[in-house]
Amino acid sequence: MAGVVRALGRWLTEAVPRGRVAAFRTLVYLFVVGDLLFFTPWVRDHATVPGALYQPLFVGRLLPLPTPSPELVSVVFWLLLALAALAATGRAPRLLGWSIFLLYFEWMIIAMSYGKVDHDRFGLLVALAVLPTAGRARHGDPTRTEAGGWALRVTQIAVVCTYFLAAWAKLRFGGVEWLTGSVLARAIIRRGTELADVIAQVPGLLIAAQFGIMAFEILSPVVFLLNERWRNRAVAFFYSFHVVTFATITISFAPHLVAMASFLALERVRPIVWVRRRLRRTGGRKGTAEPAPDQLADPAGGAP
Repeated sequence: MAGVVRALGRWLTEAVPRGRVAAFRTLVYLFVVGDLLFFTPWVRDHATVPGALYQPLFVGRLLPLPTPSPELVSVVFWLLLALAALAATGRAPRLLGWSIFLLYFEWMIIAMSYGKVDHDRFGLLVALAVLPTAGRARHGDPTRTEAGGWALRVTQIAVVCTYFLAAWAKLRFGGVEWLTGSVLARAIIRRGTELADVIAQVPGLLIAAQFGIMAFEILSPVVFLLNERWRNRAVAFFYSFHVVTFATITISFAPHLVAMASFLALERVRPIVWVRRRLRRTGGRKGTAEPAPDQLADPAGGAP
């Protein structure tokens, strides 16, 4: 038993390069900025919704959190926007990280306490909760860190739980009839694209897709048993699944996709370095002067 516990501990804290933690942190905090501006700007509208319509989630009742007001929503929005932009640079990872987690947590309570709860934000919330524990990390730093490895591993577990628990919810509330029901057909009728209309015309394909979705979600934990090569392929399949989902029924899992980047070797993606190298090459070519006529002669002094 002790050996199993030690093995589990090593797996949970498997060291990763600090550069990977830095890149993931920047990605997550930049997404928070984008989320406020592009994905969930509608949350600000809840500031003017009558308080009687506010039905807080369980955690909102447990704490308890205040009923959203125009002042509260504005303060959370602007503070979160400013701090997330600053945290994306890697500064004060613990102070800014914990502040952003608490503010975004409240932002989600405000968003989801009016009758609709999205499950695609679980992994992102977990990432925001654990990133402050990873400590300082610089882009491109190859030094390995167990604290950073733990933060990424816990985020990965949250991502896989999103799939597995979705399958559990389908079976719990829909029963096995979910597999042979009209779930996808109704989704296509409500919000399907032209591609979905084409797919829906193939006999039996939607039912087969529902069996495939259930199998994929139930088997998602297998990703942790794969070697790096096959794990990368599995994660690529996860991403492709969401591409197809958006292309057919326009459901975006953007926060979940950001959290899923915890599986990727992000330390290899360094856009700032690429831009600098590109500018250096461009500047080098522009700075090369045309040779003078006398420089075209060969070293021995003969004509070219």
